Amino acid sequence: MNKILIVVALVSMLALGACGSAAKETPGDAPGPTEAADTKQGGHAEMHHSGLGKLPDGLRAAESPTYPVGSQAVIADAHMSGMEGAEVTIAGAYDTTAYIVSYTPTDGGEPVVEHKWVVHEELEGAAGKGPLAPGEEAVLAADHLPGMAGATATIDAVEQTTVYSVDFISTTTGEEVKGHLWVTEEELAQP
Repeated sequence: MNKILIVVALVSMLALGACGSAAKETPGDAPGPTEAADTKQGGHAEMHHSGLGKLPDGLRAAESPTYPVGSQAVIADAHMSGMEGAEVTIAGAYDTTAYIVSYTPTDGGEPVVEHKWVVHEELEGAAGKGPLAPGEEAVLAADHLPGMAGATATIDAVEQTTVYSVDFISTTTGEEVKGHLWVTEEELAQP
């Protein structure tokens, strides 16, 4: 009986492992059909988890963030799969204007609705200019998703806040995520 349980457990682990590796996205993959339909997560269903740590020029470090660099927090309000409930280590904290944007990718992918988050410094030509208002358009310099850089986006919402770059382990894939951009202060909670 114990041998049967061990065999069943091994087969289950292999099947689950195969599902996880099939769903794992690598940089350069085209966005899937769920991305545009996944409005609850702000079009993040196929977002790159790793390799996001490149900070835009002109970003200003927060002087007194609620979550200092090196501290721990929990993602209480996730905007993409694998984030909700994840324990994070704060890699960076920055005071800026954060935007929720909608755009059509430059690579011909489906429109992305209410993508969270793009910071002011990730908009082309934004240096030295004040925050944009909802309804205004801007060209994205951010590269969070395939086809994002160079796309013209409509600003859906604006929030003056502290944004964080975070390191965490995905709650869905077990993948280690380094330098994920961005999580807002309102999306974090004390561990």
